[in-house]
Amino acid sequence: MKKMSVLISMLLVAVTVLSACGGGNNNAGNAKEGASNANAEPAAAGGEKLYIPVISKGFQHQFWQAVKTGAEKAANELGVEITFEGPETEAQVDKQIEMLQAALDKKPSAIGFAALDSQASIPLLQQAKDAKIPVIAFDSGVESDIPVTTASTDNIAAAGLAADKMAELIGSKGKVALIVHDQTSRTGVDRRDGFVKQIEAKYPDIKIVDIQYGGGDHLKSTDLAKAIMQANPDLNGFFGANEGSAIGVINAVSELGMEGKITVIGYDSGKQQIDAIKSGAMAGAITQNPIGIGYETVKAAVAAVNGEAVEANIDTGFYWYDKTNIDNEEIKAVLYE
Repeated sequence: MKKMSVLISMLLVAVTVLSACGGGNNNAGNAKEGASNANAEPAAAGGEKLYIPVISKGFQHQFWQAVKTGAEKAANELGVEITFEGPETEAQVDKQIEMLQAALDKKPSAIGFAALDSQASIPLLQQAKDAKIPVIAFDSGVESDIPVTTASTDNIAAAGLAADKMAELIGSKGKVALIVHDQTSRTGVDRRDGFVKQIEAKYPDIKIVDIQYGGGDHLKSTDLAKAIMQANPDLNGFFGANEGSAIGVINAVSELGMEGKITVIGYDSGKQQIDAIKSGAMAGAITQNPIGIGYETVKAAVAAVNGEAVEANIDTGFYWYDKTNIDNEEIKAVLYE
């Protein structure tokens, strides 16, 4: 009788264990079905889509909208979820840091980040690294090896080409000035230094009379450019180092009636620069590949999450464009309005 009681107890335990296992199998099956319905490929643990916030330097220029277009294209092709945001102006470093903190709080799969300040974001990026969240820098890198890669233009080389074009257009002598968007981001520093060092190294008869920083704001850049021209009435050339800077220079030249007297070279594109080149108000500009920058950022983020090898630097290319080639298919493909 005692043996029978023990046997019954063992059978009851076995039934309980089997029931629990059956319940677990049903839950796993439901989770798997949910992942299938989500159609997420590639997927994070738990069958959810990879989530990749992309934080840019701003939203006020068409350049960033073009970067957003490229990022969205890659996200659609790769089946991942992204968000794309940036501060209202490229002077709002604190606002961008807040956006980065908010993105980290959501525990993303990876982060795309274009730093307004090459040092200010490093503590938060270190947090991302510690949490094993890959950071993909784009457009403007940071002074750290934390990012897995940086998808950007070789801004030093591109600004060097702008300097060569300026020298060619003003006869390798005279006075030139620069309006740069900032002196804290890698793009601002590299474009300034790329232009200045090329002039100093190759063109001894060209003098750089002033460099001012307009925060990428075309109104502030206009005022700065006008002040430089009024202080240097014999100015020969002006380089605007991003879209807002270049538009400010164009406006200043127009407002002071100096069209045809000052050679203007810009950077990036946008409708106002394109129109200025077609009208002759601007001699030409350097264009990046903003759609390519956005696309490569998301593509690299997905690769990093999946443990695939990613190049330390992704050079997205640049081109010189002016009246002679602005309608070429190769150039039209990288311009934006």
